[in-house]
Amino acid sequence: MKGVLDRIEDGLAVILIEEKGEEFTLREQDLPVGSKEGTWFKLSYKDGNYSILAIDEKATKEQSKTSEKLLEKLQNRKKESKFKRK
Repeated sequence: MKGVLDRIEDGLAVILIEEKGEEFTLREQDLPVGSKEGTWFKLSYKDGNYSILAIDEKATKEQSKTSEKLLEKLQNRKKESKFKRK
């Protein structure tokens, strides 16, 4: 199972589990070293609790590339207005 670090608020890290449509929190200091927003993790689920097994480097890199491509596409759009002046 995989999850992504969505945000950190007041020392709590919010991890989204996309395939389950759920989220869980843990203390920021309990994150693996090098974690930042957008980092993907391999997760385990036991006795009603999620835990991080490891950073999923492959998924993190793939999502980062996808985000970069989308941003580039948006930046390269024509910057002209759709409205014509008279």
